[in-house]
Amino acid sequence: MSLDNRAQSPAGKPHERLADYLSDDMDAVNRLIRERMASRHAPRIPEVTAHLVEAGGKRLRPMLTLAAARLCGYDGPHHIHLAATVEFIHTATLLHDDVVDESERRRGRPTANLLWDNKSSVLVGDYLFARSFQLMVEPGSLRVLDILADASATIAEGEVLQLTAAQDLRTDEAVYLQVVRGKTAALFAAAAESGAVVAKAPDDQIAALRTYGDALGISFQIVDDLLDYGGASETIGKNVGDDFREGKLTLPVIKAVARASAEERAFWERVIEKRQQREGDLEEALRLLHRHGALEETRQEALAWAARAKAAVSELPPHDLRDMLSDLSDFVVERIS
Repeated sequence: MSLDNRAQSPAGKPHERLADYLSDDMDAVNRLIRERMASRHAPRIPEVTAHLVEAGGKRLRPMLTLAAARLCGYDGPHHIHLAATVEFIHTATLLHDDVVDESERRRGRPTANLLWDNKSSVLVGDYLFARSFQLMVEPGSLRVLDILADASATIAEGEVLQLTAAQDLRTDEAVYLQVVRGKTAALFAAAAESGAVVAKAPDDQIAALRTYGDALGISFQIVDDLLDYGGASETIGKNVGDDFREGKLTLPVIKAVARASAEERAFWERVIEKRQQREGDLEEALRLLHRHGALEETRQEALAWAARAKAAVSELPPHDLRDMLSDLSDFVVERIS
């Protein structure tokens, strides 16, 4: 199916319509990923990588790169390299995150560190980061290299900040946003921005797509944090309450702590800071979150960031892909709307 005819494809969810429109490009990205994740000397590398890469997932980040490039009129080959770069960076961070968080499920399947070991996950993640840098230099654009290299550093910085901030009740919403911008939104923003840059789009369009990616990524992470206190395991790809059990101070808890009584604060100190959790503590946490309206306020913030993403993309010229990206903003918050 040609790109020109894809807008006439049957209606579906926004990410499915986007995937259909970009299917030829995504096929090329997937071929490049399989080619570059190979290793002649260490067969465990493709084993571990394939377990995560081929586990599904919506591939939102590489699709943002492809969509931005096509929307801005690009007809060269290098958006494929950049989309693969983005997916490699994302996969590497997932492998590292699961080790740090001691996670056992990812995308509804056992994590790589559970099936193999922590050493394999960390080292394969390192390999994928190295591969991503090999890919990102191939388009020959210093500006693109700067965007993606900066995003890689920002992601790592956000994860390190989270190590201390996520179990410190003094963490406020500003620090939470800084963490989210680092560990999640930075790659969404870089994915969209790099696609526009490789297309040599005007600066206002590049800025609009970066703002779109940033707002979309923040909304995406807030939704994920909110669903930990009320989503279905098959929907969120992890166990409900995982963040709570890991002692993570996410936005709903930050809001509840800010309004906590002395007795309630002592509860949060025990379960979050000291990680001394007992049977029934998750239920008590949910009661406090509802009591202080923390879940509803968090939901409203996710919706506001999604609206900000839609406003940014509305500044771009009319295009089927612009409409799909706008709809994608709604889809990110659909599970909590």
